[in-house]
Amino acid sequence: MRSSLFLSAGNLVNLMIQAVPFILLGMAEVWVLLLGEIDLSIGYNAAVGATVALWAAYTLPWWIAIILGLATCAFFGTLFGTIITRLGLPSFVVTLAGYLGLQGVLIVLLPHTGHGAGGSISNPSNIIDDLTAGNLSPAAGWVVMVVLVALAGLFMITRDRRRRASGLVAPPLGVTLLKIAVMAIAGILVVIVGNTNRGAGFATLRGVPWAVLIVLGVLVLYTVVTGRTRFGRYIYAIGGNAEAARRAGVNLSRIRTLCFTLSGMTAGIAGIMLASNLNSIGTDVNGGEYVLFAVASAVIGGTNLFGGRGKMINALLGGLVIAVIYNGLFLIGLTAGATYIVTALVLLVAVTIDTLARGRGTVR
Repeated sequence: MRSSLFLSAGNLVNLMIQAVPFILLGMAEVWVLLLGEIDLSIGYNAAVGATVALWAAYTLPWWIAIILGLATCAFFGTLFGTIITRLGLPSFVVTLAGYLGLQGVLIVLLPHTGHGAGGSISNPSNIIDDLTAGNLSPAAGWVVMVVLVALAGLFMITRDRRRRASGLVAPPLGVTLLKIAVMAIAGILVVIVGNTNRGAGFATLRGVPWAVLIVLGVLVLYTVVTGRTRFGRYIYAIGGNAEAARRAGVNLSRIRTLCFTLSGMTAGIAGIMLASNLNSIGTDVNGGEYVLFAVASAVIGGTNLFGGRGKMINALLGGLVIAVIYNGLFLIGLTAGATYIVTALVLLVAVTIDTLARGRGTVR
């Protein structure tokens, strides 16, 4: 049976790459969910940004093309955030309009690119292709893993010592060491799987995909921003109690608009990674499915729909869960309908557990 292939190195690496759009779109959604808002436009925003990047890559250097794609997505995120904050409109309605409008932009834009059949555009850049198809060398994979775990462990231990020295609450050393051990085990498993030859026939294909490092880089950057900066503290304050944050002097409009900007830009990263994996982008991109999976990734991972609680790593965990469901059900021959049903059940269970844990459940 094809289900026996699930734990093969080739399928596990493929699963990592499949999870990338879910994880990155989940991170995009976390930016606004922390405020108690939602962004329904990120699926088609990602596709529009990817289209701009591929179109620009035909005439411009790859890095300028990527910047243009990300800037396009950030612009639409800023636009929606400005409308929401300045006019006081619900984010659900504004981003739903963005969902429909950007779908129309995609349909209008693609036939005029001149680089693809019908409503699509192909990827002209080998470097953009390598974002998902490229791999580290086996030796480099081990070096990068050891360095990342060592730096993360040093950061966690130093942070806890500073908190104790300041009289603040910090987890016991044993708990911190356990977290470091879990990270090390996860890193070792990823490198072992990535370094296993997954080539067919006489071909040799080894190494951890670049996509894994890109996701980890975004995760670390966003975790630092949300957890270690004043901007991040303001986000949690607004999500926890917007009126209290306003009375404390927080500029609610500015923070909310910046979060929608970051949501759009992160969607652009996801769109470019998706275009790299597909080696093209087209009007058949299901932006509605992607935005629903993005919300599911964030919530299944533990982000609160009501705002004020959640971390970027929640999107990583939730995105991996959805990718496992998506990949596993496909291998055992079930239809797309079964995938949606199972994902819906997992999402309901996650929201129910979160609601009961926070004491929000009521007897009806």
